[in-house]
Amino acid sequence: MKKNNEKGKFKIKYIIFLIALAAVTILLSLSLYFFMRGERDVGQLVRSETVYVIIALLALLPVLLIVLIAAVLVRRKKNAQTEIVISSVNIDAPAAATAQPAEEKIEESEGRFDGLSRIDDMRESYKRSDYREDITLKRLCESFRNFSANKLKLYYDISDIRRFIAGMAVSHILILQGMSGTGKTSLAYAFGEYLDNTSTVIPVQPMWKERTDLIGYYNEFTKRFNETDLLKKMYEANYSKDIYITVLDEMNIARVEYYFAEFLSLLELPDAEKRNLSVVSDEWESDPKQLRNGHIKLPKNMWFIGTANNDDSTFAISDKVYDRAMIMDLDKKAEPFAAPREKNLHITSDRFDELAAQAVKEYTLSGRNRKRLEKLDEYMIENFHITFGNRIMKQINTYIPVYVSCGGDELEALDDILAKKVMRKLSMQNPVYIRNSADRFCRYMDELFGEENMQLCKAFVRRLEKNA
Repeated sequence: MKKNNEKGKFKIKYIIFLIALAAVTILLSLSLYFFMRGERDVGQLVRSETVYVIIALLALLPVLLIVLIAAVLVRRKKNAQTEIVISSVNIDAPAAATAQPAEEKIEESEGRFDGLSRIDDMRESYKRSDYREDITLKRLCESFRNFSANKLKLYYDISDIRRFIAGMAVSHILILQGMSGTGKTSLAYAFGEYLDNTSTVIPVQPMWKERTDLIGYYNEFTKRFNETDLLKKMYEANYSKDIYITVLDEMNIARVEYYFAEFLSLLELPDAEKRNLSVVSDEWESDPKQLRNGHIKLPKNMWFIGTANNDDSTFAISDKVYDRAMIMDLDKKAEPFAAPREKNLHITSDRFDELAAQAVKEYTLSGRNRKRLEKLDEYMIENFHITFGNRIMKQINTYIPVYVSCGGDELEALDDILAKKVMRKLSMQNPVYIRNSADRFCRYMDELFGEENMQLCKAFVRRLEKNA
């Protein structure tokens, strides 16, 4: 096709040149004719000196014509030799192979997912056998804290470590919030190092609005999919049993409910096998093995940990996100301490889920605190029209046993999750009403749980009272 186009262009140039040559020849001949006749009008237009120029041009015309004819003959001979070479090369090639351009064949053979295809080739390397089965949740918290302090020089209170591990048992979405410099990103990074599976840190950008900002998009010009680090890590996680940590750094610098909406909906599905994330709208034969009908399975062994700052440059996180995620406040840095040396822990996500399920059976919420919780629910409904709801109750019934299994206290865990999940809803009430009701509410909490308990809940209410 390309060679035929070149032939056509050469013929057009050849014809134009001949027409121009003929026109110049005619004009020069007429000028010379009128000049030789000596007519007055022509004599005014053509000076006597120009007759030599006209004669010289007329003499050059045959030379130019000979050069043009020679160029045509040389080009025809060259084209004939090229056709012989091409026909000899393709004489044994199948018709189907010669019918398709080379560029299209290369694209089809390589596929549009370079990174994911390489992971397919390395899939055996993601399977390990040196996992620990004898670990407990309490030992996991202590070991992780010592590992961070000894090897990474990152120091955390043991209560913060317990909240972090218990939060992972409740939801695959955690939000670490607090002042800058308190170690939010470092905590998630340190846990990845402890698991010997480095965390993937994704800096969220202010302009993000949809899932393609997280996983990438198909480029129509290059015929390739622009794969992000998150997409490749999710694909890799589906080949592995390890725990994978993804950090959404400064997650609320853009609207979380926009770019993370599809992830939020899929993580709500109880059956992990049905959490299929749309990547492309069609399917190619050359697509990676784990990409089915343009979808990738959202790995059940991946946790998303977002860090959030509350300042003028960020967006408020919506209730939709808060209700589905576990919240952890990091408001101060822990004091350095001497820690023993600890090795990395190799544990599967299935084993972690088993430890959480075992904790729920062994450390279920005591009957006394369950009755207290029911009375508090009635009080919140009557005075603030706020109820716990099924989702919050499910989170409470998982969070408290796991926190206790990590070595914590039941009332301490109850205070923490109520402050994050229930008391937070008071901030959406009338500020004047909250200010007038704060004293009565705190007195009720003292009567129900004791003056020395539920400090986080009472502090949250007092903060609302002060800001009203």
